[in-house]
Amino acid sequence: MALAFFYQVLLLVRQNPIPSSLGDTAGTWSIANGQNHLMPIINDPAKPQKYLAGNTTSTSDSNSLLRAAIVALVRNSELDGIRATIRQVEDRFNREFGYPYILLNDEVFTKEFRDSVRAVTKAKVYFGQLPKKHWGLSPFVTEKKVKAALERNKDRYLYGGSYSYRLMCRYQSGFIHKHPLLANLDYYWRMEPGVKYYCNLPYDPFRFMRDNNIVYGYTITPTEIKKTVETLWDATRKWMLENPELLPERSFIQWVVNEKSEYTRCHFWSNFEIVDLSFYRSAAYESYFQHLDRAGGFFYERWGDAPVHSIAASMLLRKEQIHWFEDIGYHHPGYTHCPNKPEMHRNCICNKNSDVMYTGKCGLRFANVSDIGKDQALELAHLPDHK
Repeated sequence: MALAFFYQVLLLVRQNPIPSSLGDTAGTWSIANGQNHLMPIINDPAKPQKYLAGNTTSTSDSNSLLRAAIVALVRNSELDGIRATIRQVEDRFNREFGYPYILLNDEVFTKEFRDSVRAVTKAKVYFGQLPKKHWGLSPFVTEKKVKAALERNKDRYLYGGSYSYRLMCRYQSGFIHKHPLLANLDYYWRMEPGVKYYCNLPYDPFRFMRDNNIVYGYTITPTEIKKTVETLWDATRKWMLENPELLPERSFIQWVVNEKSEYTRCHFWSNFEIVDLSFYRSAAYESYFQHLDRAGGFFYERWGDAPVHSIAASMLLRKEQIHWFEDIGYHHPGYTHCPNKPEMHRNCICNKNSDVMYTGKCGLRFANVSDIGKDQALELAHLPDHK
């Protein structure tokens, strides 16, 4: 009864976490056809509060939403897929909370797209266009070499010859958190068109992360295709050795690199991630992204945002700051997570036999390895990757 009353109160006092003006964030809104184009200065948000054991409703803001949103990078042509995803998120979670959606596109969203999306949710929906300086060829690569790389890799792996896929990976790695529509957020939940959410989620995952000091949340951990990241760990080692002052005293880096300094290629599948955005806005993450951008691997190879986010999280966070949302059943074409614990599975509609997490290499490694100190991490960075 108390939990039901709590949800009713949430609905009654629902607040919009994205104000109509930027408030104390530098810059002003510039709206044209429902699109936002001006990049404001982003202030680092306050760090998540410590969890108070046995007390989940006593905080002063227990009846209001956090500064969070559900965010997708999507094309006009993906209307049916994103409508289906939003409908699932609404049915499984958001109809009880009303967090806003932010949809981003490198082109202007059509009126049909905007109207059709708003028809499937009562929550506020914001539509934004990407700043042109964030969506394009990196200044650190040449068009000639990129064309040669696309031709060389087109038959080696999925999206090997796709220029637009590389633009997406670079944008998701280094720029999505800088979009003005996210400027006033503390957390974001990334979603994509055409995915499936299998389980009812009766609690607020943003609040759960804040109260437990969690920075990064995930559902699925596959291994990356080796040919797409042939030099990613080598570039990472160089950054570590050049920037030891940006490394924490302890980190979970052993998840992505073993004791022989071999890159495991384990990664959090970032098509679903819930993140404390202060992490992506940090000096360490920004420095790491800039280093990778200068190395050229987003275009010359096919460095994805998933391995980039995952290496950064493992290298800059402790294990306790990373959380597996085991109770969120999820499918993206290629992999499925279906909770098998009875108390979780009863809230889901999925086949437990389709799950990849309980027996997968990277899920098991996450459970079995621990944090190491900075000195040990730097020792691993000094060792060559024997591949």
